[in-house]
Amino acid sequence: MSILTRTWKAVRTEGLNIVLHKVRRRIKKRLDAGTYRKWVGQFDTIAENERAEMRERAEALTQKHLISVLMPVYNVDEKWLRKAIESVRAQIYPHWELCIADDNSTKSHIRPVLEEYAELDSRIKLVFRTENGHISAASNSALELVSGEFTALLDHDDELAEDALLMVAEAIDLDPDIDLIYSDEDLINENGDRYSPTFKPDWSPELFYSVNITTHLSVYRTDILRRIGGFRIGYEGSQDYDLALRFIEQTDAKNIRHIPSVLYHWRAIRGSVAYASDEKPYAHDRARKAINDHFERMNVSAKSVRGYGQLHRTIYRWREERPLVSVIVDLEPGKEVQFRESFSNTDYRPYELIFATEGSTAKPNRRTHEEASFFSRLNRAADAASGSVLCFLDASTVIKSDDWLDDLAALAVQEKIGAAGAKIVFPDNYVKHAGLILGIGGGVGRAHYGFHRDDPGEFVRLHVTQNFSAVSIECMAVRKEVFDAVGGFDAETFPDALADVDLCLRLLNECYRNVWTPWSIVTQTGKPTVASNEEIEHLRSKWPGFFERDPYYNPNFCNKDAEFRLAIPPRK
Repeated sequence: MSILTRTWKAVRTEGLNIVLHKVRRRIKKRLDAGTYRKWVGQFDTIAENERAEMRERAEALTQKHLISVLMPVYNVDEKWLRKAIESVRAQIYPHWELCIADDNSTKSHIRPVLEEYAELDSRIKLVFRTENGHISAASNSALELVSGEFTALLDHDDELAEDALLMVAEAIDLDPDIDLIYSDEDLINENGDRYSPTFKPDWSPELFYSVNITTHLSVYRTDILRRIGGFRIGYEGSQDYDLALRFIEQTDAKNIRHIPSVLYHWRAIRGSVAYASDEKPYAHDRARKAINDHFERMNVSAKSVRGYGQLHRTIYRWREERPLVSVIVDLEPGKEVQFRESFSNTDYRPYELIFATEGSTAKPNRRTHEEASFFSRLNRAADAASGSVLCFLDASTVIKSDDWLDDLAALAVQEKIGAAGAKIVFPDNYVKHAGLILGIGGGVGRAHYGFHRDDPGEFVRLHVTQNFSAVSIECMAVRKEVFDAVGGFDAETFPDALADVDLCLRLLNECYRNVWTPWSIVTQTGKPTVASNEEIEHLRSKWPGFFERDPYYNPNFCNKDAEFRLAIPPRK
């Protein structure tokens, strides 16, 4: 079938807009690959003078912690095995040991290669298992060799960046209470070309329940690793996910650190998950089993199910009756009846509608009349609400998905959740809201704004639940007691814009997490509110740290817009 025929068939079945969107995405992917290669050469390749400076940094550390690199081995090609070992031997930070467990490999080159390296470097420790037990058992055998205070995980065909352990050691030196460290990563092919980087946010529990963001590179405090029993048999393929889930139960979020640098190169060869996510389909089922085990241990009433692609979705179960949700809408007079007709498509019960409307003549469930600023009206409406959950909704909302409120309300009632935001799309199915990012263009940006709703987005983040510093008032749910506890919207400082962002940051300040979900989708015709320079400056002066670095937006991304483009140079 010719390209023209295939294209015409796709246009007929999917529509012209979708086809054009896919073409643009494919072109962008190729352009991005070339851009990243240049970026690596310019900003992520260590020059000799930099290497000398890094060695000085390593010597200047207050504490020179021994870092054990744990590597199970089984029948890997000699070329990749040597690459993996050499990447450890090339580390600028010298205080390491490489703990290797061979899982009774049948290929004849494995033992001689390992013994060769052990003879070359006394920091390499070996154990040869007498029976094949698969990766969890082999990893536990390697763990028995570990004597370092921290343990880094390395697969037998992957590579560490030359400065990986130095950056880990520096992070520990800055904060000795750290228990878990994870870094950014990329893929590396058979030719040694690096591509497809994964630039991660700082610790995001809700994203972690969707995809294992800690995988590469991950470094664990060894005594906790041993306390939880190491790797569990029966979770092979997702044994590292299960390990991380059990590990975070033994530490606090403040002791989990993200290093926003590419410290791990994941080998993409046929047969590996890096090459294709469906190479090991059993791994995804075991991942969800591990997540559900975690929920059970933590007494969380939730279930992990298959979400977008092979990723995971958390569905929260109601422990009691569903709470009354007070849906608050600032509506122009005379439009209440029309809005209620659209809202009747909502399945969730019970709810009440509260219209913060000046001069309203219709008879909604409840009504407030306020001649005041936008956020003052919303505060008064919240005061009048009877529900334990408040859901603020833009007046231009058209309800097309009857279950839009279910996931939003379920998230909002979770103990540590502050504000929950929805996926908002325009009528043409392009994204209006998928979380807010601070510091974009000097103000507040919209993640993936203008992307098609079906686009995966950066790191598939348009289709997974995750944390953001802020979500928009256009569709935001929050428990009334939490809203009241932080004082509601600061309508005096932010009368018409950005009070929602300020509220979210105050929630973060009180140790709540703000979350965005792609599983609650609403359509809105209204354009985003544009904040005044004065309002932006008020927000910047109140929350300077978030504008300098939003924890959920990697500094390797450009902050001129919120499209997750490479920053040139990185914003570090």
